[in-house]
Amino acid sequence: MRKMRALADIEGIPLQIGPYKLENQLIVAPMAGVTDRPFRELCLRYGAGMAVSEMMSSNPAMWHTAKSKNRMVHLDEKGIRSVQIAGAEPALMADAARFCVENGAQIVDINMGCPVKKVNKKLAGSALLTRPDIIEQILKAVVSAVDVPVTLKTRTGWDPDNKNCVQIAKMAEDCGIQALALHGRTRACMYKGEAEYDSIRAVKEAISIPVIANGDIDSPQKAKFVLDYTGADALMIGRPAQGRPWIFREIQHYLATGEALDAPPMEEVKAILLGHVQGLHQFYGELKGLRIARKHVSWYLKEHDQIGDFRQTFNAIEDAQEQIDALQDYFENVA
Repeated sequence: MRKMRALADIEGIPLQIGPYKLENQLIVAPMAGVTDRPFRELCLRYGAGMAVSEMMSSNPAMWHTAKSKNRMVHLDEKGIRSVQIAGAEPALMADAARFCVENGAQIVDINMGCPVKKVNKKLAGSALLTRPDIIEQILKAVVSAVDVPVTLKTRTGWDPDNKNCVQIAKMAEDCGIQALALHGRTRACMYKGEAEYDSIRAVKEAISIPVIANGDIDSPQKAKFVLDYTGADALMIGRPAQGRPWIFREIQHYLATGEALDAPPMEEVKAILLGHVQGLHQFYGELKGLRIARKHVSWYLKEHDQIGDFRQTFNAIEDAQEQIDALQDYFENVA
């Protein structure tokens, strides 16, 4: 039964979250400081079916900072607009959900997977996995607060000895959550080791809402394996898309045809990277944009500039046009 379902999905049954039907099964994971609007739009252009925005704090004092304002630019954005919120107080999470919808969110995603210490010390993110009672209150409060679909992203548990993802998944379904993304690691695992998929498989068997598999999906072959093994309805891809937004195109082609696409030619990589950097300059302004561009350029070029000489030089540039000129020179004379 599981294999038949996976094959049917590959043939093109789209994922549906509430009234929203995705074009395919591939979703960009929300990543703080990464999945800003320029990156989301790039991933959508290269094959993602949906991109979830960076998490926004439920603390209203943070909503009008420059960082939050950049994260809340959604009203005229292409694609299905899914916005993630993080926090530990049910009432504030409900308010944050309303605020997101007022600013253009079509789906609200609740973060219960972030393993970062500064988030967890406030009992937010994956720290909530130690408090199922608070999880239930948050889920009910957010679902009741908005009339758009609410989704949940979480991990398998707090640590390997305390995996409670099946319990949380059943609770989420009972509270009205309309899709669940599960990262195949506990909070204690952070991003170390390899993601495991048995827990995702168990969750898929336990609930009827869509389940989205997340963790270490870094190739088309791995994508097909995870879909087949877990029976998941979709895949969520995060770190493997950093510096490689075309991974969605590669996976989608492989799932549809069984054939692997060739790596993009250097000219295409150049065009994508230059367009991305220019988009960051325009979105954030030149000063902030050039600083944010540094990490993206490092990801794009980590395989080409293995020693790191160019990246070190690039990171010292303090002028937006000089960044563009340096990248042009790199591709013409070094790459």
